[in-house]
Amino acid sequence: MTEDLQQLLEKIQHDGVDKAQSESSAIIEKAKSEAASLIAAAKAEAEKIKSDAQTEADAYATRAGETISQSARDVLLHVEKSVTTLLESLLLKDVNTALSNEEIVATLIQEAVKTYLTAEESIEVSVVEQMVESLRAKLASLAAEGVTVVTDKTTGTGFSIKLAGGRVEHDFSGAAVTDALSKQLRPGLAALLKS
Repeated sequence: MTEDLQQLLEKIQHDGVDKAQSESSAIIEKAKSEAASLIAAAKAEAEKIKSDAQTEADAYATRAGETISQSARDVLLHVEKSVTTLLESLLLKDVNTALSNEEIVATLIQEAVKTYLTAEESIEVSVVEQMVESLRAKLASLAAEGVTVVTDKTTGTGFSIKLAGGRVEHDFSGAAVTDALSKQLRPGLAALLKS
């Protein structure tokens, strides 16, 4: 009986150890499987975070590039406007200086009057008060043909010529000449700034 008992105990012990080993192997396999699953999920999450970060970095770089590009355009436009304003100011000063000279204005008016004067039309020349008498004397020969010199306080420097009873007017004031010259200046200035 002792032997049977001994065999029974050995069998119980052997079955218990086998069962314990089997259960521990199953627990270890389950733990390994769960660990592999957690590692795979962590890697996928890390890749997603990395991908999102790269997308965000690319978008930031694109926005930064667009901002820099817009800023460069803004600076260029500001410089162009400042240079244009400065050049127009200098141009206006030079034009006003030239058109304040009675000799220059008288010569320009004589040429303009000769160009516009026809037998059927009268011409009215508007100038600042200080030049009226001087111009009347210089235009005396043309005055007999229908030229009238009148005062115009709004002219500033230069003159204006009215034809056809005032229906057609040509403005040769400092501001008008400067405007015409600056329109010619702008394309060249723009080309210089863009090169």
